[in-house]
Amino acid sequence: MDDKDTLADFLRSARARLTPTDVGVLVNPHAPARRVPGLRRDEVAGLAGVSVDYYARMEQGRVTQASDAVVNALAGVLHLNEAERSYLFSLLSASTGGRIQQRRRTHAVRTSVRTIMDSFTTQPAFVLGVGMDVLAMNDLAKLLLKDFTKASGLGRSMARWTFLDPSARTLYLDWDIVACDVAAMLRHDARSHPNDRDLNELIGELTVKSDEFRAWWSQHRVWECTFGVKRFEHPIVGRVDVDYETFPVPGEPDQQLFVYSTQPASASNDALRILASWRTDQTDAPALESIR
Repeated sequence: MDDKDTLADFLRSARARLTPTDVGVLVNPHAPARRVPGLRRDEVAGLAGVSVDYYARMEQGRVTQASDAVVNALAGVLHLNEAERSYLFSLLSASTGGRIQQRRRTHAVRTSVRTIMDSFTTQPAFVLGVGMDVLAMNDLAKLLLKDFTKASGLGRSMARWTFLDPSARTLYLDWDIVACDVAAMLRHDARSHPNDRDLNELIGELTVKSDEFRAWWSQHRVWECTFGVKRFEHPIVGRVDVDYETFPVPGEPDQQLFVYSTQPASASNDALRILASWRTDQTDAPALESIR
């Protein structure tokens, strides 16, 4: 799919998610039923301060560049989050020529970053790369989630595991929310690395094998995980609720360090401490995998 098709689908999907009430447009209750879901083109155009014809051509892929003022106006009207706003700029901004520079993915994680992760004895930590490829994990992250470092190729992708491994559905109490976010994160990566063979292979496999991914991918949501809460039902220690924070790895624009933490003196904190004491030698590690 080229940029003009991506832009058209993104704009149509974004306006379909909104209702007139969301943007303060009054609708005559006696008017005929609306023929399309969400906002109409003329409503988006009017609110953004552009002509209907101009916006229509934009959705048809016939406008490939726009001023920053227009892009910002559209982002505001369509209630885009920061990741989606940046995504729209990368597709349409005149200041970038509607293009982005292709980046090469990196796989190596610096020793200093690994040292930092290993110092978190009661906090799961891991580094994700393009396509949610798990590049490094500390021991507690391996026990809470899965030891992705034992896998190779697409098997190291947390996105692939989320959608195609049944254990992910039982581990995440809010699997549907997590999986929807994962699809939106892959959309973000796909824009940064449009020619990445492994990423395109991953997206293709998920599209074929997962109905849920196919549905969420078609919504063209874009998301960057920066902080939030995840809830787990772990096979060893039961319920674990964690807060997560994401930190960009300096000098590596496609690497993100994720750190999970729990509230002091909470049941989840106790659960992680118990899990941290779990022996991960050659005798115990296979036992944990078999439970999953």
